Amino acid sequence: MSLEISAAFDGGNIRVLGIDGDRADLEIVADTGSDFYQWFYFRVAGARGRPLELRITNCRGAAYAFGWPGYRARVSTDRENWRQAETSFDGDVLTIRHTGDADVLWVAYFAPYSMDRHHDLVARIAAHDGVRVRELTRTLDGQPLDMLTLGDGPKQLWFYARQHPGETMAEWWMEGALEKLVDPADAAARTLREKATIHLVPNMNPDGSRRGHLRTNAIGVNLNREWHDPSPGRSPEVFAVRAAMDETGVDFAIDVHGDEAIAANFFAGFEGIPSLKEDRQRLYTRYAQALAAYTPDFQLDLGYPVSAPGTANLSMSTAQVAERFGAVAMTLEMPFKDHDANADPDHGWSPDRSKRLAHACLDVLAGMIDEV
Repeated sequence: MSLEISAAFDGGNIRVLGIDGDRADLEIVADTGSDFYQWFYFRVAGARGRPLELRITNCRGAAYAFGWPGYRARVSTDRENWRQAETSFDGDVLTIRHTGDADVLWVAYFAPYSMDRHHDLVARIAAHDGVRVRELTRTLDGQPLDMLTLGDGPKQLWFYARQHPGETMAEWWMEGALEKLVDPADAAARTLREKATIHLVPNMNPDGSRRGHLRTNAIGVNLNREWHDPSPGRSPEVFAVRAAMDETGVDFAIDVHGDEAIAANFFAGFEGIPSLKEDRQRLYTRYAQALAAYTPDFQLDLGYPVSAPGTANLSMSTAQVAERFGAVAMTLEMPFKDHDANADPDHGWSPDRSKRLAHACLDVLAGMIDEV
């Protein structure tokens, strides 16, 4: 039986160039209206017992080609459990080698988080007492943009994820955060619900998620470069979320992302904003230090360069939110590779570890909530 490769499903992305026996030549499709590409997700039928050689031939031109060395693709036979596959990059071609142990194999850049799973998450969390769900807007493709709110305390906490849809670890983090926050037996969650009002947008880019984009919405707009001047026609997702923030104010915010190259979890902060306040900066630094002390899945040594005073990019959410609201704001970056300081050779960084990191972030925040 010949191999059959397809990506015509929620979040799928690949183009088949040719199949010869157990070898397939493929390429990643760029985001609609954009040159960005790196996310892939496809299924291989007829895989059982075959030593597959899956060659993605256009990886040199990907958005973050410097991230391919040391990267390993994820494979699954049930779309629930994802493991790392043998993967190599020769400067042009990314080659994934794996012998199939079932008729159908799924291959992805990272464990996918489908829009169906998103809607299941919203429905499941909304069934808990005290959870309010608000549809902030409709996207350009007509999908709902959901915000979940719980708690009734005076502190205003915001968590939002998947501005870049291919960074699926961000919504796995959100799933972990939401599950913890609705747990009546969780002491940290109780503290946060009592002392804060918590707003969560699990997926800020439903259109890009469904279309299999790496970084942009339905018309090729990078949402995390729209926060200074969003518009309903170009970036309705940011327009609606920023408007909701204007209604509530923001004391503390985490924008959840994934990074292609750095094999670690880390924060990017707001050091370069024009109105930087020392007390806000000190609290951000203390939070990061406390998180690194709390879990081996976070560290302080690796990350992005710190912006010089007055040079922050206010089109990005963390800088805009910190400047606009005087908030302690940060971008959480998780790896497509692994958190090398606490590595898992079988799974790499994974959905389960993303969820556990969310738990740690909330535990640490609960201990500092009076200072936010």
